[in-house]
Order: sequence, then C-alpha cells, then structure tokens
Amino acid sequence: MRRSDLANMMVIGALILPLLVLVLGSLQTERDLLDHPDDLLPQHITFGNIVSLALGQQGPDIPEQMRSYPRAFLNSTVIALSVTLIVSVFGGLSAWSFARLSFRGRRVLPHGVLAVRMVPLIILIIPLYTMMARAKLLSTPLAIIIPQAGLFLPYTIWILISYFGSIPGELEEAARIDGCSRFGAFLRIVLPLSAPGLTANAVIIFLLSWNDLLLPIIMTSKVEQMTLPVLISSVVTLKFFSYTLTYAAGLLATLPTLLLALLLQRYVVSGLTAGAVKG
Repeated sequence: MRRSDLANMMVIGALILPLLVLVLGSLQTERDLLDHPDDLLPQHITFGNIVSLALGQQGPDIPEQMRSYPRAFLNSTVIALSVTLIVSVFGGLSAWSFARLSFRGRRVLPHGVLAVRMVPLIILIIPLYTMMARAKLLSTPLAIIIPQAGLFLPYTIWILISYFGSIPGELEEAARIDGCSRFGAFLRIVLPLSAPGLTANAVIIFLLSWNDLLLPIIMTSKVEQMTLPVLISSVVTLKFFSYTLTYAAGLLATLPTLLLALLLQRYVVSGLTAGAVKG
C-alpha cells in the first residue's frame, strides 16, 4: 500500500469516526450507554431519541429546550438559506465586477474586503449587537441574517473572482455584439457557465451559516428563535445532561449538510478546482 493511500484512509477514517459515534450513540437508550460505556455496539437498537426530537415530543427525560427542536431546525434552515441566497447574489455581482470591469482600485478593493474579514468576530460582537438593538431586530431572524451575510460576503467574492476570471471574456464580447447588454451577457453567458462555482460557493456559505454559534447565541434570547447550535449547546448544564439525546440532536443537525454535500459533490469539486487553473 502506498503512503498516499494510507494517508487518504487515515483522513477518511478521522472524518467518518465522529459521525459513527453520533449514529451509535443516538440509537441506544441512556441506561444502555451508561451501563455499557466500553461496548462499541449498542445493546438494544432504538429510534426513540430521534423520533422524540424530530416530533418535538414531551417527556420526563426530555429537556424543555429539546422540545423546541423542530422549531430550531426550521429557524436554522430559514436563516442558512436566506444568508446563502443574499451572499450568492451580491457576492456574485461583486466578484463579476472585479473580474470583468475596469475601474480605479479594481485590484486593491478585493484585498481590502478580505482584510476587513480578517478582524476577529468577537471584536465586532458589541457593535453588531448595538446596531441590532437600535434597529429593534434582536431575537429576530434578521438579527442573524444581516450580520452573517456581511461576514460571509468576502468569502464569496474571493471564491468567485477566480472562477469568473477563468471564463473567456470573448464569450461575453460575442454576446454583446449579438445585441446583449453587459448585464444581459452576464445573465445568459456567465451564470450558466459558472453553475459549478456558484454551487460550490453556496454549499460553503450554507455550511458556515448552519454551523454558526456565536452570532445566534448573542442575538437571540428566546427559545422559539434559537438555531440548532444554540439549542444543542443550551442542553449541556450542570443539573442535567443526556448523552443519547445530544447524540441524536447532533445527528439530525448533521444530516442536511451531509446530504447537501453528497448530492452536490460533483459540482462542489469542479467548482473549487476550476478557478485554480488560471494564473
């Protein structure tokens, strides 16, 4: 076996192991897990933890926060999709402008955008909180969507600048000769050819928004407005902690992102590598 194959297997194993732990932990009862902590496989298979969370069922062994799991799942989905759409639209237009249009500061501004994003988020929390409070948006989805869109926008710009730059400009010129406006050529020529890059960017932004904890935990104080990371973190207390329910919550939170990555894997790989071939 070659060293590269061994290294690949080790990387794949390191990525799959946490997911395997989530699956095995969520498919057993709390008593079985505590009574047999050294067993690799569950003593009894049960889907009760997953069903209880997915349906928001009540029970003595289910923390009050976990009963809001379906609502938190919906909140995370709405926020992540909204941020992905906003960032993809504005980031795509900005990246195309930097890649195609000639204007003063064209080569400097992208570096300025990236430099702004290098500021640690923790430094921006107080100003962002103050702005959302003055706008009376605290504990609303907009209090998370607006800051996340601004913070993730530089990623989209830098990902798509290289991708748009790899598309021959002659195609747009030919479309303009045939009667298209500059923006029309962008819609009819550039966007269809940029589908892999746009898809890869959308997946990355969706994952960043879906897994974000700091902004939602600061901007939301109501249980009904919590996202999945905030809800799961709130269950870990000194008085109560359920391993199996936490495993099940983590597994359900992982499934959408896992399915998204698997379904769009071909586009993600081609989108991330296509822009790298242009010097």
